[in-house]
Amino acid sequence: MIIQCSSCQKKFNVPDGAITPAGRIVQCSSCGNQWTQYPVKKKTSFAPQVSAKSAKAPVKKAIKKKGPTPYSKEYMQQKWGSSVQSYAKNEGLSKKTKKITEKVKRKKIKDIEKPGFGFFNYLIMFFVFSTFFVGVLNFEKTRLSRKFPFLEPYIEHFFESLEIIKIFIFDFFR
Repeated sequence: MIIQCSSCQKKFNVPDGAITPAGRIVQCSSCGNQWTQYPVKKKTSFAPQVSAKSAKAPVKKAIKKKGPTPYSKEYMQQKWGSSVQSYAKNEGLSKKTKKITEKVKRKKIKDIEKPGFGFFNYLIMFFVFSTFFVGVLNFEKTRLSRKFPFLEPYIEHFFESLEIIKIFIFDFFR
C-alpha cells in the first residue's frame, strides 16, 4: 500500500497489514508530520482472461503463518517490547495496559546498573589527595614544628624520602 504525507506530499510504501481498519498513527520521515492513516481502498481492476494452459496449472495454496499479523500492535509488542506501548499512549489504551506499561518502565529503571567508579579513577583520586596532603603539609611544616616539636624529625624524614623518590623517578625515565 502506498501512503502519502498530508504535509509534504511525499509517498511511502507500507506493507498491507501495517495499517489496520481502525487506523494507525504514522509519521513522515521527511518532515516529521504525524497523522492517523486509514487503509487505502484498492482500485478494482478487471481480471485478465485465463487461457486454457494456465487453467490446467496446479493452484498453490497460501500457507498461513502462525502469530500476529506484521506491524500490528501485538506484533510490535512481541518484537520490540514496551517501547511501542509508551508511544501508543496517545491512541487511548485501556487503564490496565497503562498500568502494565508503568510497571515495566519502573522495572527497567531498577534493572539498569550504574557504572562503578573504577580502579583507575580510584588511583587518580589517591594521587590527587596525596598531592594535596603533601602540599598542605609542606605549607604548614614550620607551624607544625613550632606547635609539636617532636614531629619535626618525622616531617623532615618524610620530605627527604619524597625527594629521593622524585630523583629515582626522574633518573629512571631519562
